[in-house]
Amino acid sequence: MWTLISGRFALHKCCSHITTLFRTQNISQTTCKNTVVVERWWQVPLSKEGSPPRLYSKRHEVYRLVEDTKHKSQSKMELILTQTVPKFGGRGDTVFVKKSLGRNKLLPQGLAVYPSPENKRIYAEERRLLREGKIEERIQTWTAEKTIKFLMSAKLEIGVPIPIQHQLTKEVVCRRFLQLLGVVVPEHALTLPEEPIKDLGDYWCEVTVNGMDTVRVPMTLVPFVEPRLRKLQKQEEDQPNTE
Repeated sequence: MWTLISGRFALHKCCSHITTLFRTQNISQTTCKNTVVVERWWQVPLSKEGSPPRLYSKRHEVYRLVEDTKHKSQSKMELILTQTVPKFGGRGDTVFVKKSLGRNKLLPQGLAVYPSPENKRIYAEERRLLREGKIEERIQTWTAEKTIKFLMSAKLEIGVPIPIQHQLTKEVVCRRFLQLLGVVVPEHALTLPEEPIKDLGDYWCEVTVNGMDTVRVPMTLVPFVEPRLRKLQKQEEDQPNTE
């Protein structure tokens, strides 16, 4: 905090105030955000004991920029890839990427996981087995195992407009997986029946997790109903029959 006296900054007033703060309370050592760190261009000469430093207004009010925390480059995020990502690396590689890329693409799409001690240990063991030629002994991550267990008991219901004018695509199925089941399924990890799906009824799709384990998920096509009307229908079905 600077004290303004006669249009000039008096440093010795500030110094005495800061010294009092250090004696009475703890001051954070962390630089605040959106601030700059500066230092004097000309050093203040030492003064006699008990005397304030001699400051020259023009000479000692010139500063140089040391650090601009507001425009400082953001630190990168450390992740472990779960499969090959072009321009970044292959499965099991540790990469440092921008936080926006990691949070908006790699993590939601299942292309990477956080470098937790458990994940590091699992992928280190997998890489060791790969070097020894034991590809069939690759190990799934803990999150992947939970995803597989969830998909084994899941059923996907897709509402389509009547009459159906287009066949069902991977893009639509992946979007329904996220909206209805909360599971991110990349298109390359999804397999649909070879015959085009153009009618209502029961079908199936296969989801491959991390390129290793494949789970077959039942899939049903039903006429599309607006969420508001579906909610009303459910409320009517839940009401007890008094007749």
